[in-house]
Amino acid sequence: MSTDGRSAREAPGSAGSSSRAPLPAEPLPGGRLEVFALDGIPEIRPGDDLSALLVSALRAASEVLPLRTDDVLVVTQKIVSKAEGAIVDLTAVEPRPEAIEFAQRWDRDARQLEVVLRQARRVVRWERGVLITETPHGFVCANGGVDASNVGPQSGNIVTLLPKDPDASAARIRAAVAEALGVDVPVIISDSFGRPWRWGIMDIAIGVSGMKPLDDMRGTPDADGRVMHSTVRATADEIATAAELALGKTARRPAAIVRGANPSRGEGRIADVLMPSEFDLFR
Repeated sequence: MSTDGRSAREAPGSAGSSSRAPLPAEPLPGGRLEVFALDGIPEIRPGDDLSALLVSALRAASEVLPLRTDDVLVVTQKIVSKAEGAIVDLTAVEPRPEAIEFAQRWDRDARQLEVVLRQARRVVRWERGVLITETPHGFVCANGGVDASNVGPQSGNIVTLLPKDPDASAARIRAAVAEALGVDVPVIISDSFGRPWRWGIMDIAIGVSGMKPLDDMRGTPDADGRVMHSTVRATADEIATAAELALGKTARRPAAIVRGANPSRGEGRIADVLMPSEFDLFR
């Protein structure tokens, strides 16, 4: 039973499911987490039915089925963007002089820089070979989420953009999985981001459906009984990172089930995690 009181067969998109739909298994005991990378997802092309391909991969993963009430499906941004046609052909891009100068100085692709600038809501920083922008979604990140890696056979000539509405992308996948498998599983769309003041990238959530991306623990006691005043866990980001450890960057496995995280259920939005400008001490 989902936390909003609906059965799995009443999950979004599952109307009309037969009584033969599998019942969700019981959650794992506390203190345990499992991650299952899904195999068998082919190279994604614009127009592909990504939801159907993910359902097929889930059905083929015998170690995953039946889905559980504490499962979360994590899907990497790249395959969502490719399926939705969020792709730019670099051979048709004419970069502006500033992009060409910056690219020559720092060994960058001027065409990709031009795409980043066209997509940006604002340029946050543009120096030392790094271009940081704010995307239309409100994400502040290097290259505005425009990515040339793992794009498939046209590598070098195309880049992917972020999905236009990652929450909506997650909701469509969630509905398809609920319809096909009879369990309302939260869905996270993930992408790799850098972190201020630390080397290295990690996967975070850029879209969610069926869960709250934050777990606000303010006002609750800690293990010693002291009331917490500032602790807000970035649950969706933590789950996305757990999935990436199993997926890797080069194994061509772009989706995973994370089992045992037990996120707070609800209709959250990725906008819930974005810090308003008045709280940004480094703006």
